[in-house]
Amino acid sequence: MSDDEVHEVDESHRARMQRKKAVVDAAIARADQDKGVLLVLTGNGKGKSSSAFGMVVRALGHGMRAGVAQFIKGRSDTGEEAFLRRQPEVVWHVLGEGFTWETQNLARDRETAQRGWTVVRAMLRDSSLGLVVLDELTYVLKRGWLDLAAVLADLEARPPMQHVVITGRGAPQALCDAADTVSELRDVKHAFRAGVRAQKGVDL
Repeated sequence: MSDDEVHEVDESHRARMQRKKAVVDAAIARADQDKGVLLVLTGNGKGKSSSAFGMVVRALGHGMRAGVAQFIKGRSDTGEEAFLRRQPEVVWHVLGEGFTWETQNLARDRETAQRGWTVVRAMLRDSSLGLVVLDELTYVLKRGWLDLAAVLADLEARPPMQHVVITGRGAPQALCDAADTVSELRDVKHAFRAGVRAQKGVDL
């Protein structure tokens, strides 16, 4: 490539980046609101809870307090919990008793979810919690163990600057409609289906 051709490529690139910068700067200028946001992480892909816990770490880095409420899951041996429970600015509640195929008791699962929401409601009224993660909440909503309208009302009534992250497959449409941000993780390939057990540091 000749010097003139190199110069032409450089100038073309510079012009494209200047146009892109103008678009990005304009979008940033339009985003002039500060508010607590509701995020929904759904879909069949791996990484929904991991993403939410990453946001807990991010919040701690900014000096915020965070709360985590885990529905469905009854285990307490994950790396995230082992680490985050040691942080004085994190409140952590395991509200489930295990997956439904383990509990095999519909009435008890429903009662457990409803007791858990009482705990969550208190978190959603605590303005000292800048971030609240409701892990696997979509499952209890999808099964009707909690009243969706009441859950949405509690979320709407939370402190103005409190952020909430909800994870789980099959998020109800009404929840997605109420959310500020919805991300759907797609399942392409998973080691478990090839016979690889859940691994510490990756899955647990």
